[in-house]
Amino acid sequence: MLQLSSFGFAMGLATISLIPPNIEPLFWLAVFLLCAYAIAARAPGGYFLHGLALGVVNAVWVTGFHVLFARQYIANHPQEVAMMASMPLPTHPRIMMGIIGPIVGVVSGAVIGVLAVIASKIVTGRPAAAIPRQ
Repeated sequence: MLQLSSFGFAMGLATISLIPPNIEPLFWLAVFLLCAYAIAARAPGGYFLHGLALGVVNAVWVTGFHVLFARQYIANHPQEVAMMASMPLPTHPRIMMGIIGPIVGVVSGAVIGVLAVIASKIVTGRPAAAIPRQ
């Protein structure tokens, strides 16, 4: 889990100013697919829960970096700033990031979880004994 969350760590840093917002979803899609495959190939079961947990851990990394580097993030993400202006606490972007980040983590974790379940059905060559039945 910690190894896979390094993608969230890297994306948290990279989305501050390196990756433009218009192509950020493509990077996240690649991360989600890669992580779903890794979960399907290595987890002993509970693929959805592993994906969900990974999404939450990724959100901790991403939200933490965005809060710490809020000025740089805001300077490079005008659309997100416009969205925050229409939400409660528009003058407190760090607080809004702290509130919205975990929600995004749960949603993205659910997506990773579903993708991991699908990937587990596709991944072949895995010994049957490696998949415990509960």
